[in-house]
Amino acid sequence: MTKRTTVVAIAAASALFLAACGSSSGSGSDGSYKLAFVQGVTGDAFYITMGCAVEEEAKKNGATVDIQGGQKFDPTLQTPVLQSVISARPDAILIAPTDVSAMQRPIEQATKQGIKVVLVDTTLEDPSIAASAIASDNVGGGKAAFDAIKQLAPQGGKVLVVSVQPGISTTDARAKGFQDAVAADSKYTDLGVQYSQNEPQKAAQIVTAALQKDPDIVGIFAANLFSAEGAATGVRQANKQDQVKIVGFDAGPDQVKALRDGTVQALVAQQPGKIGQVGVDQAIAALKGEKTEKDVQTGFTIVTKDNVDTPEGQAALYKSSC
Repeated sequence: MTKRTTVVAIAAASALFLAACGSSSGSGSDGSYKLAFVQGVTGDAFYITMGCAVEEEAKKNGATVDIQGGQKFDPTLQTPVLQSVISARPDAILIAPTDVSAMQRPIEQATKQGIKVVLVDTTLEDPSIAASAIASDNVGGGKAAFDAIKQLAPQGGKVLVVSVQPGISTTDARAKGFQDAVAADSKYTDLGVQYSQNEPQKAAQIVTAALQKDPDIVGIFAANLFSAEGAATGVRQANKQDQVKIVGFDAGPDQVKALRDGTVQALVAQQPGKIGQVGVDQAIAALKGEKTEKDVQTGFTIVTKDNVDTPEGQAALYKSSC
């Protein structure tokens, strides 16, 4: 082999090696990134709406996205889903942690393998491991829920919060916003927070029992979609629709039906589509080495029977499919 032939062979081998290295991550300089979205729970209109926006924004950026989630909002179910996602080696993961502490270590495993992480909706005890965290102003949403109850029951009285379970950053913040607002108004009495474990049937049982103990309850704040669904059932079973005003958080199809039926009087609608869109944008910025925003807060819309059919009200409602 001549000296020239040797040089050419070495150059060709080097080119093949570099090409192989460049293709191992499944991403290219053209932005064809591989993303994953781990939902808080499957079948929830909030996460369905977010997932639709994630898919749309990923497509706009030339990226692909795989969407998975557990059957319940539970860290013991989310962890193996996340582990499976990590094993597929995506470039970035968008995830809604189902517990601020229990999901800390599993999510850290992704970052240790060089996968960018963006927190969407919920957060962690130490969110600094993530490139960005996008969520609603949940404390403000809780306060807005109390303001709605004040308008619906201006005479004052007893109010109850039905939430999911302790340790979920979003619903804990909503309950805090609501309870802080109640404490500042002497006309209202806070009956505390009870937890439905994300089960509508459990929420209905909580409300039925609460109305038996305190039949003069004037308002219930349901801190998420399933809590609102169950609270509406409990009030209906107690035949207290005229007395008890329910303000729900989220605007899924069941909540909108309850609103139209008059069982729920107001909904605090988040912007799951906006959260998903910004989540993808922040993930891609991180992958490109661009500056990201560590904390992004999105707003909400108060939906009532009066505005549900307006363009603003319709835009705030969640999807059951893309």
